[in-house]
Amino acid sequence: MPASDLIIPNWPAPNNIKAISTTRHGGYSSPPFGKLNLGSHVGDDQLIVSQNRQQLIQLANLPESPLWLQQVHGSHMINSADWQADIEADAMFSQHANHICTVMTADCLPLLLCNQQGDTVAAVHVGWRGLAAGIIDKALKAFSCEASDIMAWLGPAIGPAQFEVGKEVYDMFVGKSPNAADAFIATKSQHYLADIYSLARQYLQKQGVQNIFGGEFCTVSDEERFFSYRRDGITGRMASMIWITNK
Repeated sequence: MPASDLIIPNWPAPNNIKAISTTRHGGYSSPPFGKLNLGSHVGDDQLIVSQNRQQLIQLANLPESPLWLQQVHGSHMINSADWQADIEADAMFSQHANHICTVMTADCLPLLLCNQQGDTVAAVHVGWRGLAAGIIDKALKAFSCEASDIMAWLGPAIGPAQFEVGKEVYDMFVGKSPNAADAFIATKSQHYLADIYSLARQYLQKQGVQNIFGGEFCTVSDEERFFSYRRDGITGRMASMIWITNK
């Protein structure tokens, strides 16, 4: 597994901020989890998942083990200082060096945040339920700086040509903000194509975050590179992580 299999966010983060997102390349898992499955909850062999996670630590030269969450498609966020094994949350922020905030995805949007000061980071698992429940707003409140000092990177997620949802999802978002209608395209009766990247940008911009990067991926259509739950059902998980290094 070469380092080139990792996605490095293309954003102007401070030098002491590090971030990566994995692909399915590398690792030891067999189909349907092949190959770098980092999820321990999807039915893969636990020993192999542990080997995959250890390989990632070495490949990415991580200073510590990633802080893994038990994600539940909610809007709960924790401080990395309060992390413990098997804790349920869908977002984590940190102001501590070498605390590796981590979220796993296989179609949902991994959102990474940092500020210009380089003293706070956050990793957010953004599914449509968590997005509607305000998880982005919660994550931004972890930053004590102005919103204009925060930057965001939108990692690999289901693309706008693949994310079909029902009218209840459309109504939920448009009911909260009429502008959300711009992120939906009607396809047939009671169905829409949703652009989760566009929705996330709207939520970020509404709170004053203008420095937004990424958002050019599609986990469903790029089968060679990404896991996708919507495409495959039983599949692995990728990880997106961000941390502060010692200055």
